Amino acid sequence: GPGMLGRVFDGLGRPVDGGPPVAAREWRRIDARAMNPAERALPRDFIETGISAIDLTNSLIRGQKLPIFSGGGLPHDRLAIQIARHARLRGAPAESFAIVFVGIGVAHDAAEQFRRAMAESGALGHTAMFLNLASEPSPQRLLTPRVALTAAEYLAFDEGRHVLVVLTDMTNYCEALREVSARHGEIPSRKGYPGYLYSDLATIYERAGAARGAKGTVTQLPILTMPSDDISHPIPDLTGYITEGQIVL
Repeated sequence: GPGMLGRVFDGLGRPVDGGPPVAAREWRRIDARAMNPAERALPRDFIETGISAIDLTNSLIRGQKLPIFSGGGLPHDRLAIQIARHARLRGAPAESFAIVFVGIGVAHDAAEQFRRAMAESGALGHTAMFLNLASEPSPQRLLTPRVALTAAEYLAFDEGRHVLVVLTDMTNYCEALREVSARHGEIPSRKGYPGYLYSDLATIYERAGAARGAKGTVTQLPILTMPSDDISHPIPDLTGYITEGQIVL
């Protein structure tokens, strides 16, 4: 329902900012279907991120999914904050743009850094934050991106906003998926990840898009750290097959 912007939620969508619950207009399943290719409109319009290397050489287009592959120790968290603080639409009213910032398996200090940076910059006013902490059970990490994307789809297709979803760190999501799969006794595939890792990631990434006749769009900027800086690792490898280009730190 309305009232999600300017709020901070946990990984299951419960408010953690001391404010009241969001007044629900309707209830939705979080495992929504991916957008049908026949329903997609051609992405054309530009989102300015405030990062010149992205804006000038690998522009982020509304309805696109453009991941950032980061190495260990590189400042991808700082990059995520800077994009969330400065992203905007050129030539469009500010109220037509919104950000859904998703922290998956982040440390307490990183979560507080995200929250403080958004509040101090004023960007929190048009942002809904979903923060899943590293101390929380791993199955919750499988729910967090789906909860956040359900909120993004409401903002985009019901309220008519152009929504940028920043997901960090998708590697933590995949590690949780491997752990849950092992607990279920499923037969592992490459490097111990389940054989359905590709299709599972697709159920998240393919929820980005611009639909014909819809006023809003959902754009994804997933961030993942490459284990051992290996771009051929299953997580960046499969992500690269699903998404449209990559930015590599």
